[in-house]
Amino acid sequence: MKIIMLGAPGAGKGTQAKKIAEKYKIPHISTGDIFRANIKNGTELGNKAKTYMDQGLLVPDELVVDLVVDRVKQDDCVNGYVLDGFPRTIPQAEALDAALAAIGETIDYAINVEVPDENIIRRMSGRRACVGCGATYHLVHIPPKTEGICDTCGNELILRDDDKPETVEKRLNVYHDQTQPLIDYYTNKNVLVEVDGTVDMADVFAAIVKTLGE
Repeated sequence: MKIIMLGAPGAGKGTQAKKIAEKYKIPHISTGDIFRANIKNGTELGNKAKTYMDQGLLVPDELVVDLVVDRVKQDDCVNGYVLDGFPRTIPQAEALDAALAAIGETIDYAINVEVPDENIIRRMSGRRACVGCGATYHLVHIPPKTEGICDTCGNELILRDDDKPETVEKRLNVYHDQTQPLIDYYTNKNVLVEVDGTVDMADVFAAIVKTLGE
């Protein structure tokens, strides 16, 4: 079962990807993890990626696809995998499809966790992070025992720049420009599955399992 997770930043796709990986005993693969592992192990692909990253440049699509395909060829992916955070653009999706076709594979499902922008802005602006230990809270869903104070270490809780409404809005605009077209791309390939991401996390997962099967 080869799965791609789609959804705007803050839609909860990472959480669902982990739950899918756990239930179906397949690896949860994020490009960040792949980069880190290859750089740490000093692989040829990792060293190439590092030269771009050290200069503050984006790693080119071809190299990212090479890293992803190298990862999905590993033994633990024999029964499938969940790709989280890749592809982000149509060229990446096309390059991935071509590379998978070369090894006789295709993507089975592209799961889109659908959440309206205003919900995401509200959800993310409610997040708070501890300046001391990095623990995260949410004013509505996981509030601290004492307002503005971390339960664990007693330090101050802050709204990170990443979670400020204006920053979230910018990230959503980038998502809609670059990643939204993937919805049409995977719809045309008959692999798109849309789930309502505004409901409880357990209900989102139940909807995904209903599609994938027990």
